[in-house]
Amino acid sequence: MHLVRLVIARCSVDYAGRLSAHLPLATRLIMIKADGSASIHSDTGSYKPLNWMSPPCRLTEEPGRWVVTGKSGETLTIEITEIISDSLVDLGADPGLVKDGVESHLQELLAAQVEVLGEGWRLVRREYPTAIGPVDLMCRDSAGVSVAVEIKRRGEIDGVEQLTRYLELLNRDPLLAPVRGVFAAQEIRPQARVLAEDRGIRCVTLDYDSMRGADDGLLRLF
Repeated sequence: MHLVRLVIARCSVDYAGRLSAHLPLATRLIMIKADGSASIHSDTGSYKPLNWMSPPCRLTEEPGRWVVTGKSGETLTIEITEIISDSLVDLGADPGLVKDGVESHLQELLAAQVEVLGEGWRLVRREYPTAIGPVDLMCRDSAGVSVAVEIKRRGEIDGVEQLTRYLELLNRDPLLAPVRGVFAAQEIRPQARVLAEDRGIRCVTLDYDSMRGADDGLLRLF
């Protein structure tokens, strides 16, 4: 069973961990997934939750209060004044994201030519698994530092957000941390580049035609 619990409730939310954050009382969607993750959504902000707790985590329910505790001890406390709707939905097994032909081939090519990202780099694994989905490439640079590489045909803000979530999870693993990020795409939108660089993520523009047929000049770094 792949049950997702969807709760619409009047609630306030407090996060306590490496920093603190507060959401005042309002009507929101609370989503509890089968993997234990919890996220709080509003009708604004597109797909991104207002706050969340990544798995593994534990939910403790008391009347009027839910507390989600992460593995590092951080907490998401949800004070509920009214539950409007509470339902369970079985989503079934997910086949995962199917990349288009160009994006899939870019991943294959870069995995075979990973040294163009830097001298002495090596590939650890393609489709490196995390609790929220696989990272396209996991590599080690010449100093042995872990690097997660996310590959897109067109690099937009949602791709940067996706890589940011991967890095947040991967950096919790003491066997991998510190993990740096590379955002690679045929075209990277200016807003996505600004966001990536602000978060310490390196941007790489890929030349698909060159990667398919040339030995030199495989990548352009900007």
